[in-house]
Amino acid sequence: MDILLIGGGLAGLAAALDLARRGYQVAVVERKQYPFHKVCGEYVSNEVLPYLRRLGADPAELGPAAISRFLLSSPGGRTLSSPLDLGGFGVSRYVLDDFLYRQGVAAGVVFHLKNTVTDVTFDPAADRHTVTLADGRTLTARVVLGTYGKRANLDRQLQRPFFAQRSPYLGVKYHLHLPGFPRDVIALHNFADGYAGISAIEEDKLCFCYLSSRQNLKDHGTIPALEREVLARNPRLREILDAAEVLYPQPEVINEISFAPKQPVEQHILMVGDAAGLITPLCGNGMAMALHGAALAAAAADVFLAGRTSRPQLETDYARAWQTQFGARLRVGRAVQQLFGGPLLSEAVVGGLRHWPGAVRALMRRTHGQPF
Repeated sequence: MDILLIGGGLAGLAAALDLARRGYQVAVVERKQYPFHKVCGEYVSNEVLPYLRRLGADPAELGPAAISRFLLSSPGGRTLSSPLDLGGFGVSRYVLDDFLYRQGVAAGVVFHLKNTVTDVTFDPAADRHTVTLADGRTLTARVVLGTYGKRANLDRQLQRPFFAQRSPYLGVKYHLHLPGFPRDVIALHNFADGYAGISAIEEDKLCFCYLSSRQNLKDHGTIPALEREVLARNPRLREILDAAEVLYPQPEVINEISFAPKQPVEQHILMVGDAAGLITPLCGNGMAMALHGAALAAAAADVFLAGRTSRPQLETDYARAWQTQFGARLRVGRAVQQLFGGPLLSEAVVGGLRHWPGAVRALMRRTHGQPF
């Protein structure tokens, strides 16, 4: 096998499709069965559209929402708004990932679903990886991409430093119906030790996703109590929580979300998407970064598999390209998150930025890329 991808999220699916289109033998190991929901803001910058169209996977047929405006509120409800220079679209991961999965199957990608990777070893003499699956099978591949998202047991096996550090964050996501919510707006509402994003997706639905602290949940006991006692202190969020119809009974929840720096190459595995580095949801561009990372990894793997570079050069070139493309975005994201760490500071920042629209647009440009 030429390429094996560990994880079939957005980065894994796009990279697999890209490499299959280039004529390589590609396999993906994914622990779930498509389609499935994921904790995600489900907003994608339009920078990804040329790439998806080159892959023959134009998301227009999914009926996404066209998003062109940004709204930000402080914990007390003060707001500022700004146009989104490049714009974006809203589509659920349930729909988008399944769409890319079906495109991958049609392109010849082999999927090992409802399975996980328990071990990866690299044989320098053979210049090849051996990957062990939970069901006992072993697969070999010339290149392995780590596309498994924010956190996985494989991170423990690889002894990645961030995995041993407790993270204070958890993420929660719902789909909603909320008549009257503008379908061209992505709104970000701050609350104590967290923030919530809401924007339109396909079929007149909304994605409502928030980041909070585990301490908030511990203090209030349950997610409904957390929303009632903490989120709803922001009047904009209270309006949403009071009026919205929740479209599935239990929210999607993920714990231990870490924004600590990671390395894009670990033990000869090229990391892509959230496995390589996670931008804060406050900056709203993780899906576009996953797709752009897939493009970088696929291009680098293609050069190696075609015999035009060595493995050490492959890893050096990919790490350099990844840092050039995303390093500054992640640093800006972490800095911006600090500005919204508490109610008083959040109020001051939103109050100041209301009178400085150029700064708002400059921050958005620093966390978004160019069409690729």
